Amino acid sequence: MSMLTHGFERPFSWAERPAWISNARQAQLKRVVLRVLAVLSMGSVLAGLIALKTAIFVWHLPA
Repeated sequence: MSMLTHGFERPFSWAERPAWISNARQAQLKRVVLRVLAVLSMGSVLAGLIALKTAIFVWHLPA
């Protein structure tokens, strides 16, 4: 048996198992993750604006 394909020969019994977390908890986690992604993206936009403003400021310094 090949080391690359030995995992594909097992049956997909894990697909029939019930979900680990409830639907309500899953919806709550989805909302939290979306909020975290929004905060991170706002932070990256803010960091980009600060970098742009700094670059413009440095560009206009007398040499």
